[in-house]
Amino acid sequence: MKVKLSPALKSALAKGKPVVALESTIIAHGMPFPQNFEMAQKVEAIIREQGATPATIAIVDGKLRAGLSDSELEHFAKTGPSIMKVSVRDLPYVVAKGLTGATTVASTMRIADMAGIAVFATGGIGGVHRGGDRSFDISADITEFAQSNVAVVTAGAKAILDLGLTLEALETEGVPVVGFGTDEFPAFYSRLSGFKVPMRCDSAEEVASLMKAKWAMKLCGGVVVANPIPLEAEILASEIAPTIEKAIAEAARQSIAGKNLTPFLLKHLADVTGGRSLAANIALVENNARLAAQIAKAYSQ
Repeated sequence: MKVKLSPALKSALAKGKPVVALESTIIAHGMPFPQNFEMAQKVEAIIREQGATPATIAIVDGKLRAGLSDSELEHFAKTGPSIMKVSVRDLPYVVAKGLTGATTVASTMRIADMAGIAVFATGGIGGVHRGGDRSFDISADITEFAQSNVAVVTAGAKAILDLGLTLEALETEGVPVVGFGTDEFPAFYSRLSGFKVPMRCDSAEEVASLMKAKWAMKLCGGVVVANPIPLEAEILASEIAPTIEKAIAEAARQSIAGKNLTPFLLKHLADVTGGRSLAANIALVENNARLAAQIAKAYSQ
């Protein structure tokens, strides 16, 4: 099945120009309206300013889409929670039913790979949930990194996860985890987590060379490019950790789990922090988009 490309994206890919994939779940389920719509527009603008073409990915009326119009972005932003959150396992169902869905990191990677897009910017990747060694609650993002040839620029894994187990799971799947300008894995809202990264790159060109080397050796799967949140937007782990613990406890009390957990926790954190966590989330997404565009340019050259 082919991915339906926007005219601008189709032209960019045909000419071998840099392209950056973006997910739609962060718009529909990650932030409230209108901040989500403003973020989506700003992130696409940043990518264009860096000389690359943005490709927001989603499923619209059963069609795999890459490159959405402003009106479509606004639709996903406004209708948010009513739009299905679609991971890889859900793709055949949504397509067969002719439904509209917002793509997660995993499904965005899969569709980007199908479309020939090698770089993807997101906020935070999924991973192993706390207690995952007992519950086996592990995001499909982990296994997708072993299959789709896409480099994902991220501010680490989502702060609600078990970062140690997430790094172990990525190692098991043979996924390179690259610290961009850092020796420590970032913790989403915080620049430091206490966990070391196995490798480091200090320029977009170095990341692009790593990508090319990996795929030239027929080593399938993606690359995690761990890009710390900007210093001025950081919320220290010592400050945000107790708030996250309380949010997780409240989710457990309300029996909220699975796909509904992350949206609940993000909203809860934004409410408790007076919007500070939301501002940090937006800042790190913009930062990741900027770096992703630079990597896409280096890779295309």
